[in-house]
Amino acid sequence: MPLILASNSASGGYEVDNSLRFNAGSSDFLNKTFGTATNRKIFTISVWTKRSKLGDPLVGATGKTMFSGGIANSAQTSLEFTNTNVFSFMDIASPYSAYNFIVRSSETNLVIRDLSAWYHLVVAYDSTQATASNRLKLYVNGSQVTSFSATDYPTLNYEPYMNNNIVHRIGNTMDNTFGDRYYDGYLSEFNFIDGQALTPTSFGETNTLSGIWIPKAYTGTFGTNGFYQKYANSAALGTDSSGNGNTFTVNNLTSLDQTTDTCTNNWCTLNAVDNIASSGSGTLTQGNTNVAYTGGGFNTNATIAANKGKWYWETKAVANTTQGFVGMRLGFQEIPNTYSEANTLENASFGMYAHPTAGVYSVVNGSGVSRGAGLTYVDGDIIGIALDLDNNISYWYLNGSLSVTYDFSSLSTIGTKNLVPAVGNGAGSANPELNLNFGNPSITIASGNADANGYGNFEYAVPAGYYSLNTKNLAEFG
Repeated sequence: MPLILASNSASGGYEVDNSLRFNAGSSDFLNKTFGTATNRKIFTISVWTKRSKLGDPLVGATGKTMFSGGIANSAQTSLEFTNTNVFSFMDIASPYSAYNFIVRSSETNLVIRDLSAWYHLVVAYDSTQATASNRLKLYVNGSQVTSFSATDYPTLNYEPYMNNNIVHRIGNTMDNTFGDRYYDGYLSEFNFIDGQALTPTSFGETNTLSGIWIPKAYTGTFGTNGFYQKYANSAALGTDSSGNGNTFTVNNLTSLDQTTDTCTNNWCTLNAVDNIASSGSGTLTQGNTNVAYTGGGFNTNATIAANKGKWYWETKAVANTTQGFVGMRLGFQEIPNTYSEANTLENASFGMYAHPTAGVYSVVNGSGVSRGAGLTYVDGDIIGIALDLDNNISYWYLNGSLSVTYDFSSLSTIGTKNLVPAVGNGAGSANPELNLNFGNPSITIASGNADANGYGNFEYAVPAGYYSLNTKNLAEFG
């Protein structure tokens, strides 16, 4: 089941320009009440998503809802990831009653937990089918799910709450009895088809060269309550582009939540599963572009590593900067087994980082060497890094001005290895907060600068010949 991973290009004839970034901590969601209850027995949901946060199987009902329809804190139909990170579609009459139906992918064979990948999810519902297993089908990346952890199919001709003339939400549940289940992640190409149970080939296809499942334009009809959200209008993010006018109301989402991180061009973010500590904690938000640390000794890697090419990204020192380190290190797959992955940037097997008060350092097996005291920063400053992996030179910018140049070509064993952007919290209790901009900012950008390929939105000009970290650029230059 091919995924659109951080290291793959998803190039194809059909290009998706935008996604919508949902942040649970901001209570982001879209909502609409359909005016008419139409064909509640037959419909299709198709959506692409890149998750930002995993569920915790040790913390009860922590599932994250992508789409729901029903009555507040009572009956609902919902599409969600469970707390065990499987794909589920279910219908329930009240918070404490039995399911009217539930189909949930296997916790053994299909756990959806790669936070660097885009997934295509399809639900085909048709309760008029004589065979129970044909009434509800789930698909992931073009393949039908055949292994389940729960299968209680709808009864013949059962009408769920979805597609009724009641409230529908994207990004949150209708049932908050067990706490809000706001979605954390990116959604793109959201299609709801009223009156047809379709297969994934209506919305995607396999790239014959790469074998990767990629999107294609849907060319069929939508039905009365059908809609298509492509998130192209930053001033009206709930716009329906199907022609039906089924536009959703926006709640707490802003123009900053419209991104170009999509299922045809996957962008670098911070990685919640490479968010490790010897002590303390790091909380990722805003689609894994923002991290707030508590306590000391923490390291957070990004999702894309590279060993050639020229790359640029920016980090804003948001708050409590005195122990917020910014830089890069070997990808963990490169770290010898004798060296702990939990070591922070200043104690890495190999890395480079900017220290807020001491400048730029290189580090080999935990031993740091100053490479230039010209770059120090305080809250509100933006640190730009231009990493030349063709010549093994790093350039460090402070608010757009070059401050330090470090040539690490003498470290010949490093030159062929993957380096990954990283940030961290040093020893102490400063509790810094850092915001990473790989080209899809979650903070206001005053200037607006793209790379030479036209990708990205940076505060300061991208140095000539350098590119933002996304799969389109990696396919060409990485």
